[in-house]
Amino acid sequence: MAELPFEPPPEPQRFDPSRVAGPTPASRSRETGPMTVSQLTGLIKRAIESGVPSTVNVIGEVSNVKRHGSGHLYLTLKDRFSELSCVMWRSDAQRLKFVLNDGMEVIATGGVEVFEKTGRYQLYIRKIEPRGVGALELAFRQLRERLAAEGLFDLERKKPVPRFPRRIVLITSPTGAAISDMIRTLTRRFPCLHILLFPVSVQGPAASGEIARAIRRVNTEHERFGGVDLIIVGRGGGSLEDLWAFNEEVVARAICESSIPIISGVGHETDVTIADLVADARAATPTAAAELAVPVRDELLATINTHGRRFARMAQRLREISRDGLNSVLRLATQRDPFLLIRRREQVLDEFASRLERALLNRLQFNRRRLAALDAIVQRIAPHRFVFRTGRALERVEHRLRLAIHLSANRCGMRLLETNSRLDRLSPVVRSIESTRRLDRAEDAVLAGIRDRLESLNQVLSVTERLLNAVSYKSVMARGYSITRLRRGSILLRSINEVRKGEHIATQLIDGKIESQIVSGSEPTLFEGP
Repeated sequence: MAELPFEPPPEPQRFDPSRVAGPTPASRSRETGPMTVSQLTGLIKRAIESGVPSTVNVIGEVSNVKRHGSGHLYLTLKDRFSELSCVMWRSDAQRLKFVLNDGMEVIATGGVEVFEKTGRYQLYIRKIEPRGVGALELAFRQLRERLAAEGLFDLERKKPVPRFPRRIVLITSPTGAAISDMIRTLTRRFPCLHILLFPVSVQGPAASGEIARAIRRVNTEHERFGGVDLIIVGRGGGSLEDLWAFNEEVVARAICESSIPIISGVGHETDVTIADLVADARAATPTAAAELAVPVRDELLATINTHGRRFARMAQRLREISRDGLNSVLRLATQRDPFLLIRRREQVLDEFASRLERALLNRLQFNRRRLAALDAIVQRIAPHRFVFRTGRALERVEHRLRLAIHLSANRCGMRLLETNSRLDRLSPVVRSIESTRRLDRAEDAVLAGIRDRLESLNQVLSVTERLLNAVSYKSVMARGYSITRLRRGSILLRSINEVRKGEHIATQLIDGKIESQIVSGSEPTLFEGP
């Protein structure tokens, strides 16, 4: 924040002992009778009151600051050579905007008097200003540092601003230019919005209390207002004194405690207040706060239409891709005739069986030839015993061969059955039918979702349009009401006390405007006759 220009006070009038009215040199040398302590103190008091100006400005360093339970402020002003006791009464101390600390160099304005009970002269301060910086600027810096140390400015504490608020409360002055700019911007960007105005003072000693009470009341009674999604606190530009209500700690505490997101838009772009730093979002101006609060309805509708067209194109493209994939699968020979693969596998099994049979026959013939050769040898050696052993061995071999052939045939049959079952499950025809059904269901769901979304948006727009028509001032005027303004300044007329005899007024009706002149005025009674 830019520092305010500091205008130094007039040069303080220094104490000149020669100006004190006292006895003449002749009388000063004359001895007087004994005096009491009170008499001597009173004499010194009168001398100081007559010789020191009633208002002095004193520059010094603050030390020994003490705030009494009564609210009075006691301190000491000092420089390199002297110290001065000072008192600031509670009524004056309450007007201090900043915290007075030891070591500060200040300019104190007040009067010098003698405290007779202790016989000590004191400066009774009526006004005190920090030297080199304005009081408001110093108070702003002190409060900002203290609240920053407490974490009121941390980003983690701030609440997100809703993207599509339905009801916004404006806490500002009902007569300033800021309210007109904010309402115009909000209705232009997002016409389906419900705007509530909480009128408060934005300038003056009572403004900070009104703003804080308004924020707390909106938070406690937001359900009675129909649910509040966002609060905008702000006002137009002005000096630092004009904007000071938004630098008060009570406003900062109320914004921090709010459960509803708050946007602060105070002053111009170069103005920064404590409310801006504590708020969940800060806008440079009240108009910028309104732009930050709501989106543009036409842009939203364009985005929705763009997404709808994109979803339709995606659904059409997905359907074409699935259809092309299905056609490519159906073009395969194995997919046109799924049992062709089974028949080929059966042919391979038949070939393996023929080869096995030929191998067994060849082996059997070979064994028979060997047996015949051995039989000739056995006949020559021990025919009956050799024949018996060889017969038993042949029976065992034959049994094993038959068992092996049977087991092999069973295994081949089981594999064939498993192959047939797996091919039935993985048949492309079945999978293509299921894919087509899923695609149709997905397409129906997407189209139904788009239709439902468009219908819900149309319903919201219709309800909002009816609400806006219901609260429109034209509907009120159509029931027989009118708006009367003074021709001077187009000021809205609210009371008969605001006009004078002979003034011209303009009355706005539903179908035109009537200009008239005030002849006389009186307070009417209910259902007053002609």
